[in-house]
Amino acid sequence: MVMSWHPQYRSSKFRHVYGKAASKEKCYDCVPITRNVHDNHFCAVNPHFIAVVTECAGGGAFLVIPIHQTGKLDPHYPKICGHKGSVLDIKWNPFNDFVIASCSEDATVKIWDIPKHLLTRNVTSPKKELLGHVRRVGLIEWHPTANNILFSSGYDYKIMIWNLDTKEAVISNPVKILDAHKDVVLSMSFNTDGSLLATACRDRKIRLLDPRAGTVLQEASYKSHRVNKVLFLGNVKKLFSTGTSRWNNRQIALWDQNDLSVPLLEEDLDGSSGLLFPFYDSDTHMLYVVGKGDGNIRYYEISPEKPYLNYLMEYRSHLPQKGIGMMPKRGLEVSACEIFRFYKLIPTKSLIEPISMIVPRRSESYQEDIYPLTTGAQPALTAQEWLNGVNKGPLLVSLRPGSGAVNSLPQFLEPEPLMKTTDLSQHQGRGGRMPLEDMQKPSEIEDSRKQLKVEEKLPKNEQMCLSNGFDIFECPPPKTENELLQMFYRQQEEIRRLRELVNQRDIQIKQLELELRNLCMDTGSY
Repeated sequence: MVMSWHPQYRSSKFRHVYGKAASKEKCYDCVPITRNVHDNHFCAVNPHFIAVVTECAGGGAFLVIPIHQTGKLDPHYPKICGHKGSVLDIKWNPFNDFVIASCSEDATVKIWDIPKHLLTRNVTSPKKELLGHVRRVGLIEWHPTANNILFSSGYDYKIMIWNLDTKEAVISNPVKILDAHKDVVLSMSFNTDGSLLATACRDRKIRLLDPRAGTVLQEASYKSHRVNKVLFLGNVKKLFSTGTSRWNNRQIALWDQNDLSVPLLEEDLDGSSGLLFPFYDSDTHMLYVVGKGDGNIRYYEISPEKPYLNYLMEYRSHLPQKGIGMMPKRGLEVSACEIFRFYKLIPTKSLIEPISMIVPRRSESYQEDIYPLTTGAQPALTAQEWLNGVNKGPLLVSLRPGSGAVNSLPQFLEPEPLMKTTDLSQHQGRGGRMPLEDMQKPSEIEDSRKQLKVEEKLPKNEQMCLSNGFDIFECPPPKTENELLQMFYRQQEEIRRLRELVNQRDIQIKQLELELRNLCMDTGSY
């Protein structure tokens, strides 16, 4: 078996990545982190908030703290507490930073609206309640590209698919129930466009499912790897799993998506008993393995050829993590060459410690090579489109400051280079004819402008109430330094959003001009 720890002859820009823990004042202190022994992250992060499952008497609750509100937490800080049993999992909506889902031992899933202003009292009534499971619900996952599609998995061995695009506050009928498992599902992971779902089950099998058809496409019943967590590695057609070997060593394994009979690679790590949480960054092809109950984060680089898994380094700390959160790419600090950020839960110290993974670079400028286009905050599909069988990859955005990080610009960018080249050749071929033909069709231009206005009005309004960070006119004037800081970040967000709108309009105008020119050329050539 080829082992993964021989990187002598490899050149990689991520070979020297290192982990950097935040200073004490950038940590979240005095946070009553849950003592629950359930094997989940217990923490969810987006560019506005950090949510963490908390210890509380009677029922279950979690905290939602503004991301910049570091330091000591007020012991009376308001909670989100509508569950009758312990909260087992929380996940932010990937397309709306103010909506979070939670699931609990009370067999329900609840969807919460987080107010844009600071919380002043406990939130007890959810926006929606999903009632379908008959036993506790241990896992929830949002669909990666379709809006308002949520998967939940319970101790009734069922995975339920929910369409939240309805007006009802209580939904008791999931759109689909996946009934392929004979035991508790321990982990769920989607491929990039969300057309496939990989699961790890307590019966030690990895399954690959078509979630809409409800069919099992592949099943691994490999005896010597007892799986705990499974993860799709982006679009490289591979799965990664963590678990234990026959001798109870912690083990990692890599699988071919189309053949789960035998792993491509398996490797024992150590004899610790804590679970291993895997995280994959498809932009850098880096894989992070976080040990529960220890302070280590191992990281690897995935390559398409053997040995597939190249060990890079290990971040070590003497403080063990109970759970872990992860910031989406759009919330990272690109000026510091930060490529990943963890939020480490340390219950013994009631502390949440951010850990940044950094590529050491001397230059202060934006490093294009380590920040390719990445998943943005706009859905590629509506819930209904996905349910009807449409597949679409995520809408990508650039992380370059000022380029519109919460917008789906690539929609308009993709066809542009092609049009430019055809347009150029036609222009050279037919000298001064184009401007004249352009002038001959003012009605067409007017129509497309009207259409553009209508198209633009819709997303703009939607963004104001949904994905645009804060509405700065809703909030009272700041009273403390912390509130002032928050107001500043809101305004930054607003400015960024307006820049994006201008960029988007420019690109749409360019595209329409090019289409118009090409149309004129086509009609001119007949």
